Amino acid sequence: MTKVTLYKQDGSENGQVELNADIFGIEPNESVVFDAILMQRASLRQGTHAVKNRSAVRGGGRKPWRQKGTGRARQGSIRSPQWRGGGVVFGPTPRSYSYKLPKKVRRLAIKSVLSQKVLDNKLLVVEGLQFAAPKTKEFAQVLSNLNIDTKVLVVVESTNDFAALAGRNLPNVTIVDETNVTVLDVVNNDKLVVTQAALSKVEEGLL
Repeated sequence: MTKVTLYKQDGSENGQVELNADIFGIEPNESVVFDAILMQRASLRQGTHAVKNRSAVRGGGRKPWRQKGTGRARQGSIRSPQWRGGGVVFGPTPRSYSYKLPKKVRRLAIKSVLSQKVLDNKLLVVEGLQFAAPKTKEFAQVLSNLNIDTKVLVVVESTNDFAALAGRNLPNVTIVDETNVTVLDVVNNDKLVVTQAALSKVEEGLL
């Protein structure tokens, strides 16, 4: 079992906590992580791009000149693609870029990035983040107590609404619950802070 220091909310140490080696102690698979990040970034694309084809461009209702006898090439509409102001051929149309990787691959990817955080000593486990009210100043003080001054992903239990509200306005802080931990979020943030309750849920979901 992998062990890391357990911290209190005031930044003091409170023993150690054991991490599941099957989740936080595997050898990171960079290829799978790369594939998972591509998948997530693809699903974030809006895909609302669109052009007007010849049926959508205004005008061109009548034939510009007769079929024969003018010496010019035959034309059926001034909104054909070869005309200035005409429709676009094979242009982008609204579409979804999202796709799915196999479930085992996605799980291996999240396990890999979590294990990498442990190897880099960038995973902090805290007993809990308890606030009497959703105060941003108090949340910032907790991060200061933990000596965190870089981009950080904070994972809290889904029932901890005050912590989620208190930290969402802080720059360089991303807060998610234990069911929404993604590969992209873990990689995009320098450090990972997890509450003890959320840690148990994460391990339970990935076993």
